[in-house]
Amino acid sequence: MKVAVSAKEPALDSPVDSRFGRCPYYVIVETDDMSFESRENPGAGEGSGAGIRAGKLMSDLSVEYVLTGNCGPNAYRTLTAAGIRVIVGCEGTVAEVAGRLASGELTDAEGPNVDSHFGME
Repeated sequence: MKVAVSAKEPALDSPVDSRFGRCPYYVIVETDDMSFESRENPGAGEGSGAGIRAGKLMSDLSVEYVLTGNCGPNAYRTLTAAGIRVIVGCEGTVAEVAGRLASGELTDAEGPNVDSHFGME
């Protein structure tokens, strides 16, 4: 399955970034064989709308899941409206969390877990 993980660096051994809409990178992983590609987050520095923009990018990339530390309400609505499942509270490396999902260890979020504009500096 094709999943997107919010990441601090563009690699499988990157730590998961706790921010979905404002993370520096998304690592797109095919969990069947752990092949991956990385995308720089074009909305990482935006003042508002970062989560919505990121959600639309995930839809354009046709991912089935987003794995992240935190997801705000606007991003959550955008993702779920596109049929993308969201898992929050992820920690470790990109490869570790993708592997946990593939083995059935992770469960879907029931809603956003942070307020709007989380992660703004």
